[in-house]
Amino acid sequence: MPETGSAKPAASPGVWVQAASEPGRPALIVPGGEPVTFGELATAANRVSNALRGLGVEAGDAVASLQHNSPGHFEAYLAALQIGVHFVPVNTHLTAAEAAYIVTDSGAKALIASSDLARSLEPVAAQLPAARYATGDPVPGWASYQDFKSGAPGTPPPDRVNGWLMGYTSGTTGRPKGVRRPIFNIEPELFIAGSAGFLNGFGLVPGPGVHLTCSPLYHAAPGHFSLQCLHLGHTVVIHRRFDPEAVLADIERYRVTNSQMVPTHIHRLLRLPADVRAKYDLSSLEVLLVAGAPFPPDEKRAAIEWLGPVVWEYLAATEGIVSKVSPQEALDHPGTVGRPAAVQLLAEDGSEVPAGEAGTIWFPSGAPFEYHNDPAKTADAIHPDGWASVGDIGRLDDDGYLYLLDRRVDLIISGGVNIYPAEIEQRLATHPAVADAAVVGIPHPDWGHQVVAIVEPEDGWTGDDQLAAGLDAHCRAALASLKCPTRYEFRDALPRTPTGKLLRRVLREELAAGG
Repeated sequence: MPETGSAKPAASPGVWVQAASEPGRPALIVPGGEPVTFGELATAANRVSNALRGLGVEAGDAVASLQHNSPGHFEAYLAALQIGVHFVPVNTHLTAAEAAYIVTDSGAKALIASSDLARSLEPVAAQLPAARYATGDPVPGWASYQDFKSGAPGTPPPDRVNGWLMGYTSGTTGRPKGVRRPIFNIEPELFIAGSAGFLNGFGLVPGPGVHLTCSPLYHAAPGHFSLQCLHLGHTVVIHRRFDPEAVLADIERYRVTNSQMVPTHIHRLLRLPADVRAKYDLSSLEVLLVAGAPFPPDEKRAAIEWLGPVVWEYLAATEGIVSKVSPQEALDHPGTVGRPAAVQLLAEDGSEVPAGEAGTIWFPSGAPFEYHNDPAKTADAIHPDGWASVGDIGRLDDDGYLYLLDRRVDLIISGGVNIYPAEIEQRLATHPAVADAAVVGIPHPDWGHQVVAIVEPEDGWTGDDQLAAGLDAHCRAALASLKCPTRYEFRDALPRTPTGKLLRRVLREELAAGG
């Protein structure tokens, strides 16, 4: 096993600083594979930066990545972030059409993809940028990523400037929208040093450390925290997918000090038999960050009792950070998502609501942003004074602790993944048997939420198992499997207001009450 925790703190955070300080220390570990050192990672990122510059990619442009959890993801991410480029990670579970939409909408000048995923994009090849590179076996119509990378110098590119992640989140029509921030003319290390404060608040500091990532890196939270831990000088252990016992085994094997998970992961860990959980030495774990879905207070308490006071929760979105809650605060104030330093809860008329009442959560957006190609959504989500909202509903208690009541009015979160009902409803509406449709999420013990479709059949159609099977096939033909409803209900009519607004909350309550 490689030595992962022997580093001396670097003078300032940053992968390139770490590479200069201790080039031979492991930066990335894929269990079963050879470690990638900080020196190797920095050199590879430099090669990709220089190769992209050679294509004519400039500051302010976008580059997309459709890769499994792998060192290649970090190479491309780091490469973009030192030449002022917007890095666009694409969900690896999307259909070809869904992935092509994001690549096209972002205006990506180049696309880097794992070879199996590159092959899956063959039906939409005409929509992809000409500059596209497959990271593994040869793929017709794609150039070799290895050749692309190795043909460029491994020295830092000239005129380094910090880039941004451009993650995609939902649009009002159900189409995802890119969260795009302006490029500032500063070196990456200055930005990295400035952003380290949020990590320090969890006890994550430069120096020795081992981070375990077991969620898809195309998601904002695992991608962000993994990269930031690399910048701190921590070794990152990469899992391709979540396996609860494998997670425990590698915490022990690599002496993992921190990780980022979603509540579904915690639920599955807690469901392991007691003797399995007791097999592994987890004493190295110092910080476990949890976010991405509602975290039941009883499960959080159980996790703290098992792992110790290391379980932190935070509330955030691609658009910005709202709050964080320490293990002790979680025990003292069950259900809270923290006491924000700055937050506004506003009624529909824009007035601030008093403590104890529900309101839309507004928070300082930090760096300014816009929704790419959607000025209307941008105007709705950002106040001129810099406050932003993603539509979450919450309440504050008298002590200033925030409680989340609804994660965006229509949003479903299943297994830590955001699922947007409008997109599924639009697909259902194209089936000839569907007169009206609604998609909601109801509580599920493993996944957080279960995706349920409530359908009003057209005259002449019967709402039965045969129609449910047909609708399921119809959805799976165009949507990623994780978006497809796992249950279908049929109604004579759906609840709507006199103005035609669908009352999803009524449906959620009825379905939850009925089991």
